[in-house]
Amino acid sequence: MTDIDCDSEMTNFHRDNVTLSNKQQGEMRTHRDAGRTRLENGLNEAKKPQPKEVRSQGSYQMRTMVQDDDNDYDIDDGAYFASNDLKDEAGVALTPKAARQRVCDALVWDGRLKQEATVKRNCVRQVYAAGYHIDIPVYRIVTTKDENDDPVEHYELASGDEWACSDARAVTCWFNGLVGKLNTGESDGSQMRRVTKLSKKFARRVGWKNKTTSGISITKLVVDHFQSSADRDDKALRETWKAIDKKLQKSVEIDHPVLAKKLAQAGDEAVTFFRDCLSGALKKLEVLDKSDCSRKQAREAWDDVFDTDFFTKQPDNNGDGSGGQGSAMAITSVATARRNDGGGRFG
Repeated sequence: MTDIDCDSEMTNFHRDNVTLSNKQQGEMRTHRDAGRTRLENGLNEAKKPQPKEVRSQGSYQMRTMVQDDDNDYDIDDGAYFASNDLKDEAGVALTPKAARQRVCDALVWDGRLKQEATVKRNCVRQVYAAGYHIDIPVYRIVTTKDENDDPVEHYELASGDEWACSDARAVTCWFNGLVGKLNTGESDGSQMRRVTKLSKKFARRVGWKNKTTSGISITKLVVDHFQSSADRDDKALRETWKAIDKKLQKSVEIDHPVLAKKLAQAGDEAVTFFRDCLSGALKKLEVLDKSDCSRKQAREAWDDVFDTDFFTKQPDNNGDGSGGQGSAMAITSVATARRNDGGGRFG
């Protein structure tokens, strides 16, 4: 069996086609900060209480966002209000929908944006002309007592017509904590983040992204079934995919990372779609196991998997232009994995 080392190609693909550029990240921060200022000013104008805190969460905070040709980027920025501050003029507690509407009204009060914010089931959404949108989930902070009669805070999301126990920051802490833990051990936490992003990039190709499962579901699958491979992101990705596929062939149920509930139930259509796409990709990559597999064939297989021509356009390793089974392009320093736009290495 051959082992065509495509780690260098995969590293370049992650750098150029998956990781967000400094410019993109800067634009998102600008929109996020502008949204926070707009919310603050709108609440002040309406003489309503400010949230106790506003926190970025989700893939933005976990640094697992991936490039999208349509600029379809979702920035989650949760607004956390003290429970007593979510009341109407009569002192009656706001319903979940009314709480979301208050935030929405604060974002649109001056009418300056071309696209006004809208109330969604689990958030308030502000869409920008460039394609970005900021989702602002609305939480209330509820204080209870533990068995020692000490105060304990928990968080409830304004979801539909209910206040549901939830705190996306806990999911962020779960993922970033694992990355940090792995980085201090034998496995590579940064590699797990890269494998997560590569998996999300695979799933979000044109024609698939509206059918496939959520980013958090893919992240949970990668974390649960991650297979590290020193200095070989291509191998780690394929072996992780094999482990995920084996799991999904048995059941498409996915547990929530921090709550006692499911991200996906049995028979979930979006997870089933992702599973079928993943199985197809693994079938295409079986050419890598053939004894006579060439580098050209390996690159073509990865191109097919990611619906690109990036891999076959990479410079030949062996220097003779044949794209054959030459030696692998070794990554000898962090500099080789840096962006060419001034950005550093992204995990």
